[in-house]
Amino acid sequence: MVWDADLLDGYVSTEIALPDAPRMPGEPEDVEVVATLVRRDEPRRSRRAVLYVHGWNDYFFQTHLADFWADQGFDFYALDLRRYGRSLRRGHLPGFTTDLGAYDEELDAAADLIAADHDQLVLVGHSTGGLITSLWSARRPGRVDALVLNSPWLDLQGSALVRAVGAPVIEALGARSPTSVLRAPDPGHYARTLHRSLEGEWDYDLDIKLSPGPPVRVGWLRAVLQGQRRVAAGLAIGVPVLVLASARTSFARRWSEDLRTVDTVLDVEQISARAVRLGRCVVVVRIEEGMHDLVLSAAPVRAQVFAEMARFTRGYVPPSAP
Repeated sequence: MVWDADLLDGYVSTEIALPDAPRMPGEPEDVEVVATLVRRDEPRRSRRAVLYVHGWNDYFFQTHLADFWADQGFDFYALDLRRYGRSLRRGHLPGFTTDLGAYDEELDAAADLIAADHDQLVLVGHSTGGLITSLWSARRPGRVDALVLNSPWLDLQGSALVRAVGAPVIEALGARSPTSVLRAPDPGHYARTLHRSLEGEWDYDLDIKLSPGPPVRVGWLRAVLQGQRRVAAGLAIGVPVLVLASARTSFARRWSEDLRTVDTVLDVEQISARAVRLGRCVVVVRIEEGMHDLVLSAAPVRAQVFAEMARFTRGYVPPSAP
């Protein structure tokens, strides 16, 4: 496995080839489909590891999250899924899939690579990545020691878009015309709370994490709804699960400074209610003044998020015996 310099200073990355991945309608046949595994550019220090999976219209850039896990004694890895971030290629439909189970291929490969040097693995997923990692953990018993979910998208009513369009319409249109675009207004409030150029704190690549976001295609949303129905039926994940969500949601159309202290993307009440369907041991923690990506909230808030992650890990993921 060849690790090359990453777009983040102090990190390296490697491509995971996905030769069997189907092309989506209109995508060029001569452009490869890949995923990308990222890690800190330093010798592996631990037999314990974390694998982070991003959400929709996202990629790994949260280096302070990696620093936190390193301080907890874990080697840190992140996965940019196919058609996202570092893995997006010319002519590909950004973030598009018609089956969330397709991501099993890169998750399997990443877990295998990490397992070669580590005995324990904590899987961390944000938003749609939280749904994807939950489904994979249920299908792959024994692969991870714990699951940490940051504002996971667990419920089909958990966003303004789904409420506006309606699940029956998404199901019917997604089966018939999966690449059709849903015209969803994006007022740009979430990006305004995040990016440094837009009054936020964070400096990420606006050519990768777009504002407004890439087109939402109905086949992708149908795949999300199908995954959420499996959560609703109960996943029976066999390892401890931590679910973190903001204390409040706001889908306000007009900007206000209050939007820096709420989840503007998902309904946090729906997240909390659905979380108990994940497995037998689920810890739910609500974070006051948390934004959608909780680790990008204001410094005092993310300090609380990290404290909850650390407490969960100490209690439920003790180090393996030598």
